[in-house]
Amino acid sequence: MKPLQGVRVLEVAMYGFVPSAGAVLAEWGAEVIKVEHAVNGDPQRGLRQTGSFRVEGDENPNVAHANRGKRSIGLDMSVPEGREVLRELIARADVFLTSFLPSARDRFEIDVEHVRTVNPKAIYARGSALGPRGKESTKGGYDMTAFWSRGATAASITPPNVDGLVSPTPAYGDTISGTNLAGGIAAALFRRERTGEPSVVDVSLLGSGLWAMGHAIALSQLLDRPWEAPVTGGHASRTNPLSGLYRTSDGRHLSFVMLQPGKFWADVCRHIDRPDLIDDPRFATAELIGKNCAEAVAILREAIGARTLATWTETFATLAGPWAPVQDTLQVAGDPQVRANEYLIRAGGLDLVANPVQFDVTAPDAGAAPEFAAQTEEILQELGMGWDRIIALKAAGAVT
Repeated sequence: MKPLQGVRVLEVAMYGFVPSAGAVLAEWGAEVIKVEHAVNGDPQRGLRQTGSFRVEGDENPNVAHANRGKRSIGLDMSVPEGREVLRELIARADVFLTSFLPSARDRFEIDVEHVRTVNPKAIYARGSALGPRGKESTKGGYDMTAFWSRGATAASITPPNVDGLVSPTPAYGDTISGTNLAGGIAAALFRRERTGEPSVVDVSLLGSGLWAMGHAIALSQLLDRPWEAPVTGGHASRTNPLSGLYRTSDGRHLSFVMLQPGKFWADVCRHIDRPDLIDDPRFATAELIGKNCAEAVAILREAIGARTLATWTETFATLAGPWAPVQDTLQVAGDPQVRANEYLIRAGGLDLVANPVQFDVTAPDAGAAPEFAAQTEEILQELGMGWDRIIALKAAGAVT
C-alpha cells in the first residue's frame, strides 16, 4: 500500500509549480483530480516550444512532467452550475490544492473560508510566487522570476565576466518548489491524523529559491558580501585544487568535490599516475596544498586533459574521494546508477524523472498525464450524478 493511498486531492492549478506537487502526491498514492478550464484547459497544454526544443505529436513532456497519474475534469468555475460541481468535489476532498492568485480565489469562491465552509476538515494548500504576506503577495510569477532571479541563484552562478545571466532549464524552480509543497501537505495530513486539525499550507517560489541557496545566503549575511561564481575557465576554489571542474581530452568534464584535500591528495596522485607529487614539498600538508593551489590545478588540468572521460571513469572507480562525471540531460538517461535506482520511469509513452522520494526501496509507478477533461463524465458519476444532470451541466457550459 502506498503512503497516501485513500487520500483525495482536488487540484485547481495551472502551469508547472503547484501541479508538480499534485504529481508527487499522486506518485505517493493519492487520488488527484485536476480541475481545468472547461474550454481552454491548463495553459501548459499549449506550451510546445521551450528554448530550442519543439514538441510534436500527442505526447508533451511539458504537460506530463507535472500531471502524471491524475484525472482531469473540465469545469467552468465562472458560472453558478460550475461552482456547485466544484463544491461537491471539495466536500469529498482531503486536500484542496491551488495556484490561483487571491483575487481569482475570491472571484471563484475557492479561498480558505469558502473551502472550509464546504469542508471544515480540508487541508488548504496554496503555492504562490512571493509568499502569502507583504505588499507583493497578490502578484504572480514564474520560476525564472521568483525562484531563479529574485531568489539569488542566477546572480550566484553567473560568472562576473559573462554578459547577462545564466538561465535555468524549464520548470527548474517549479519542480523543486512543488516537491516542497507536497512535503508540507504530507506533514499537514499527519497533523490532522494526530489532532483532527486541518492546516493551511503555504509554499512560494521565492521561499523555495532562498531555501535552495540557504548556505550561501547565510555566509553572505555573516561576512557581508555576495556569493560570486568564478570567472569562466577559472577554478571554483582558491585554496582547494580537489574541488572544481576538470576538462578531459574529449571535451567532457568531471567534477572533484573533496573538501579535505590533505586527506585525498595522495590517492588522487596515484590515480593520475603522478606518485611523485605525493612527497612534493609544495603539497605536503593541506595548508601547503591551499597555498599552492594554482600550481596544483595546473598539474591536474594537464593530467586529466590527456585522457577521455570514459578512461577516467574507469580509472577513478576506485578513487576514495567524491567525484562525478558532468552529464547533460541526454546523458543522464544512460547512467547505470540512475537506471539501477529507477530514477527514470515510464509514464504513458514517455520516460519521466520520478519524484526523488522512494518508500521501501521501491520506485514510484506513474500513470500517464490525462488528456484534457478526459475523466469529466466519470468524475461526475462518482459524485452520484445521473445523465440528466450531466447533460444539463454540459448544456449550461459548466463542464466540458
